[in-house]
Amino acid sequence: MPQRPLFDPAAFRLAEGVSHVCAGGEPLWLLANDDALRQYGIDKGIGMPGRTRMEAQVERARALIAKPWGCDPGDIGFVSSVADGVAMVADSLDWHEGDEVVVDAHEYPSVVMPFGLRRTPRLTLRVATGMAPGRLEALVTPRTRVIGVSAVSYLTGEKYDLASLREAADKVGALLVVDFTQMAGNQAIPAALADFGFSACYKWLLGITGVAVAYWNRTRQPGWAPPTGGWHSLAPVPRPDYAAGVALRPDALRFTRGNPAHGPVYVLATALDYLASHDAQATAAHIAALSADLLARLAEAGIPATTPPDPARHAANVCIDSPHAQAWTDSLYRQGIWAWNGHGRIRFSFHGYNSTGDVDRIAIGMRQLWQG
Repeated sequence: MPQRPLFDPAAFRLAEGVSHVCAGGEPLWLLANDDALRQYGIDKGIGMPGRTRMEAQVERARALIAKPWGCDPGDIGFVSSVADGVAMVADSLDWHEGDEVVVDAHEYPSVVMPFGLRRTPRLTLRVATGMAPGRLEALVTPRTRVIGVSAVSYLTGEKYDLASLREAADKVGALLVVDFTQMAGNQAIPAALADFGFSACYKWLLGITGVAVAYWNRTRQPGWAPPTGGWHSLAPVPRPDYAAGVALRPDALRFTRGNPAHGPVYVLATALDYLASHDAQATAAHIAALSADLLARLAEAGIPATTPPDPARHAANVCIDSPHAQAWTDSLYRQGIWAWNGHGRIRFSFHGYNSTGDVDRIAIGMRQLWQG
């Protein structure tokens, strides 16, 4: 059991006496990110050499993402948000009346709404309910074009069986579109199971908003092209010849229509360097052990969690549904336990800077609130 933090808390801006357990919303600020933003400001003001440095940071970030995602850096591009990336995929498909998209009732809106708001044609959302394994697979039909899923639920903490979903998608020729946000930075990413994958960068990846990872599985979908582009997504040429026709970049930077968000990319590259300085398997094991410990203590106290206790079905989040979620989160905050609230649930999310001491405080605080 991880009695001590894996990461040095002194590397983060952490208030004294606080148990910060909301990495699934906003994690602690990595102090090295201060220097990253400063360096961006310097590079921005030195002319063309600065732009060369910016491009180098983009490539460094792509390479650092690709390693834990088990893919080539060329499979990695950048979008402004997960919602924008999913929308680009949705817009690229040739839809027909009666086409279906399978999602979960607990799914994050950024995965659902790019499909759910389409008007020409309207798509049928087949929505799985409950918590039973295999519930999404059971809804797949020959009319299913996309299975959209978060690798780990933001709402319940459930980890989905992506291998099973891949098999279900392949049976009917559907795409598997995955939001890896609640997994990236705390577990290895099985990117090859997805046709397209995305992740926000401001959670366990320790970055900031403004940039998100866009993964294109070029082996599964070699001919994919977005329906729109910009200067950055074009294949590099001295000067585009619009009359003769233009080509897109051959790699996942075709997702990136305009300038990448260079400031957030500088921060992301610095944060990824920090994460890479720790053994990824050790980080995953540390976080998983804290989650399992809290789940066990909640069960012992008779406090029901929506997060499945099976280690294969949870990651870094532990969630509790309650009509008192806001009041309880506020009470914990006053005790120095900073958790995350929203949608009628409290979420405790661990990272490498947490320890068993944080679990102790949560268990005591939640027991007092539960017994009321």
